[in-house]
This record gives sequence, C-alpha cells and structure tokens, in this order.
Amino acid sequence: MSWFKRKEKGIQTATEEKKDTPKGLWYKSPTGKIVESEELAKNFYVSPEDDYHVRIGSKEYFSILFDDNNFTELDQGLKSKDPLKFEDTKKYTDRLKAAEKKTGLNDAVRTAVGKSMGRDLVIACMDFSFIGGSMGSVVGEKIARAIDYAIAHELPFMMISKSGGARMMEAALSLMQLAKTSAKLAQLSEAGLPYISLCTDPTTGGTTASYAMLGDINIAEPGALIGFAGPRVVKEATGKDLPPDFQTAEFVKEHGFLDFIVHRRELKKTVNRYLDLIQNKPLRKGLLADA
Repeated sequence: MSWFKRKEKGIQTATEEKKDTPKGLWYKSPTGKIVESEELAKNFYVSPEDDYHVRIGSKEYFSILFDDNNFTELDQGLKSKDPLKFEDTKKYTDRLKAAEKKTGLNDAVRTAVGKSMGRDLVIACMDFSFIGGSMGSVVGEKIARAIDYAIAHELPFMMISKSGGARMMEAALSLMQLAKTSAKLAQLSEAGLPYISLCTDPTTGGTTASYAMLGDINIAEPGALIGFAGPRVVKEATGKDLPPDFQTAEFVKEHGFLDFIVHRRELKKTVNRYLDLIQNKPLRKGLLADA
C-alpha cells in the first residue's frame, strides 16, 4: 500500500481526490492586505483595510455608474487593423488576437450610453488589460463616435482614462488620435454639453496629452498615477531625484491639474451632482443631502 494511503501517517484522502483552492477567491493589495474577492466587489473594488483602489476595467465601471448595470454599447464591432504591417518580437496581428482571446474585448476602449441616476449619460471607458490600454486608431475612432452620439442626442459625455499612452504598433496613426479626439471635444463644448474626465491608474502618455486633461471637470481616483512620461523616464531625463508621491493624483491636484479626487464609492453621486450643476438643473433626489 502506498505511503499516502496509510492511516498511521494521518493522511486520509487519496491524492487524486484532493482539490486545489480555486484561483481568484482572494485579493492581496500592494500593502499586503488580503480581502475576499466577493467582499472586494461589494466595496467597489476598494480594499476595505487600506482603501487601495484596485485597477478595474469597463465592465466594473459600467456596473458602478449605470443604473442596474443597464446600458447600450456603441460601436462594439470595431477592431484594429495592421496598416503598417508592424512586427517586433511578434506580429501586431498576433498581439491583437492574443489580447482579444485573453480579455474578451475587441480593443482598449468600450463606449456605451445608459441612465445614471435616472438621466442619460454617454461613457467611454478604457481597459488597461488590452495591450496596456494603449491608444490606437480604434480607440480614437470609438471615442470620437461616442462624442458624436452625445452631440446628436444632446447628452453629457464622460471619459474614464486608463492607459500607457499611444500604441507604438500604429506609430503616427496612433498620435493622430490626440488631435482627433481633442477636436471632437471642442465640438462637444461648442454644443454646450458637459464633459467629465476621470483619470484612473495609470493615465499616461498621449492620453494625458489629449482627452484626459480636457474635461470641464477633471477628477481622479485616490493614488492614481497621472503623468506624461513615467517617473523612471523623468528621473533619467532630468538627472534629479523626484519629489515624494510624484505623479500621484494627490500631487497632480496639489499642482493645479485636477479639480478634485473622488473615492470610487462616491463616484456615481459625485459625477451626477456636477452634471446637474454644470447644466444648471435642480439636484436630483439623493444628491441634495450630500451637496
């Protein structure tokens, strides 16, 4: 008889009957705090012990902001092409296929329209899990179309940024999206419609240099990394030590680039309160008491 079946060894379960703990039941924050994944979701994906805002994507943000998670996704079928036939360690087309398979997404942004606290709102939300949330032609096109939809239906627009910057595999085509999205936001402004920009962790590169910093109201989540080049690149370029908390949301707000920082559990109320104020509308029920 095998040793692992002997009762005197204190082992009663055969090896083939043992089961591993399923993955994803627990989350460990960067500060070492451990929380059940179910509890984390109930707490808006914020670690309850240290208030660490876990990186989430469009699926989670839509569920937080849209009433009962009901929304209509816009331009869902758009996918990136490979006009430059780009290849580094692997072909760009292969990277796209791998990202689609891994994430279930078609690209690094999703756009949708739905009711938030009873009123229609158009939201574009980036997904860092898709090639680092990089901004390519499809990202720019979907944001532009979402703004067009907001203008056509006279609705406010919200952008949730989470990006490593321009997508190098699309080179100048990617950089063109900075001007394209900025021009569309100018049209939104000319139409007298509000734009709220939410910077999450991380918001960097061309995203910061365009739509992420053009909001009527620019807000961020606590502790989010916000900047153009990353801290390491800035340090190497300047040859100087960087200030404490450099490029955190708190540092950026202190230096005048943000209007305020909002906790994720207050995000929905805060966004809608400011939309009411910007549009000179009476505050909705549930917003007045906290104003």
